Amino acid sequence: MKVLVVDDSSLFRRIITEALKPLPGIETIDQAPNGRLALLKVAELQPDLLTLDMEMPEMDGIAVLDALKKLPNPPVVIVVSTLTHKGGHLAIKAMQHGAFDFITKPTTASPEQSLEALRAELAPRLKSLSVRFNVRSILHAQQRTSGRAAPPPASARASTPGSGPSTPQSATQGATPRGSTPDTASSQAANQAPSRPARLAPPEMLLIGVSTGGPNALDCLIPALPATLGVPVFIVQHMPPLFTKSLAEHLAEKSALKVCEAVHETVAEAGTVYIAPGGHHMRLAHGANGQTIIQITDAAPENHCRPSVDYLFRSAANHFPGRAMAIILTGMGSDGTLGLRLLKRHGCFVIAQDEATCVVYGMPKIAVEAGVVDSVLPLDAIAERAVAAIKGRHR
Repeated sequence: MKVLVVDDSSLFRRIITEALKPLPGIETIDQAPNGRLALLKVAELQPDLLTLDMEMPEMDGIAVLDALKKLPNPPVVIVVSTLTHKGGHLAIKAMQHGAFDFITKPTTASPEQSLEALRAELAPRLKSLSVRFNVRSILHAQQRTSGRAAPPPASARASTPGSGPSTPQSATQGATPRGSTPDTASSQAANQAPSRPARLAPPEMLLIGVSTGGPNALDCLIPALPATLGVPVFIVQHMPPLFTKSLAEHLAEKSALKVCEAVHETVAEAGTVYIAPGGHHMRLAHGANGQTIIQITDAAPENHCRPSVDYLFRSAANHFPGRAMAIILTGMGSDGTLGLRLLKRHGCFVIAQDEATCVVYGMPKIAVEAGVVDSVLPLDAIAERAVAAIKGRHR
């Protein structure tokens, strides 16, 4: 994998380069101090991957992304953003302009700590990308030997969510204070929880779990939900602090539903979308008069994530059995599957995004393989199916 590191800070160019060097699959690493020189090096070196700073002189990150989209075979871009509200806004915008994912610049005291923090963020993303690059190499080899283009396998198709139609598939088969320890007994029970037929009663809440590729996926899904949805929506998107607020603001501008970053001890209201704040878990609990209370906690990360999809799903299964439906969208790893096992014990209806429209077919894939998904759909078909289930028209 050939990498081009683009940042106007010589310190961060060096740290990112050192973080990348020992990672598997890295062949060469070059650097550029601004967007204009980056585009010249892209033409010369044909890198597979760019790490891209957003705020640079001469040409900023958004301008670079727009220029890359015009190339016949552009490199994959991982944005390296500052951990600020402005950085969050730019990262969300970068995803809309074609970035694969983003990471944040460390705020640690020493370059050595920053290096390790960046390496921990980059390693799983490069592992995911290596599959794509291996597929691309195979396709190029096939084209050279056959003299014509070979159709790509599903794992290499449609890296942009909602970029094309695909055929729907049937899948195989109380209040806790901030800082509390998750219910480990429920986590263990989830490993043996059998799937049961989907409950027929309409759900009273919609749960969504998403990671890599999530901003664009949510940008397609949430605005497609009508103002008359009639239930609250709870989202866990793997994001750092400050970025989830930017995501909520962006979705609120284009959605019929109210969208906000969730606040501790809020009473959930129908027709509102609540996004777990970055760096914190979100769980659901019973309040007075049958109300649903949102709790934000600082419990330990799960699946290396905080917020965690499993944490939200488990709370709904424990406190609101049989009253939720769930959607698992694009993302790396397996976060969400254990929680879905618990939800399925009470008849939760589960939709997973299909492989062709996922940026990374990880979280949905694991859930499908675990037998806890009822319907596998392309991204642009999920909202209609979810609304139908909530309105009780069909499951």
